[in-house]
Amino acid sequence: MIKIVAVLCSLASPSNCHEQLVTSSDFAQVSVQSCLMGAPQLADWMNQHPAERLAAWRCVIGQQNGRGI
Repeated sequence: MIKIVAVLCSLASPSNCHEQLVTSSDFAQVSVQSCLMGAPQLADWMNQHPAERLAAWRCVIGQQNGRGI
């Protein structure tokens, strides 16, 4: 399973940034290659967050089981 973690910064306060797990049915079957290239779905997802700017993203492979793995 591949998850995308986005770093979003407020347009009103650019130094106010946070990480958010990108969740959408469009990302259910994201490939590693697509994730590393920015997942075209990411642009559509950002349209739903007009008050924020995408500063970065990373791909997380595998499921976390509570032990940080």
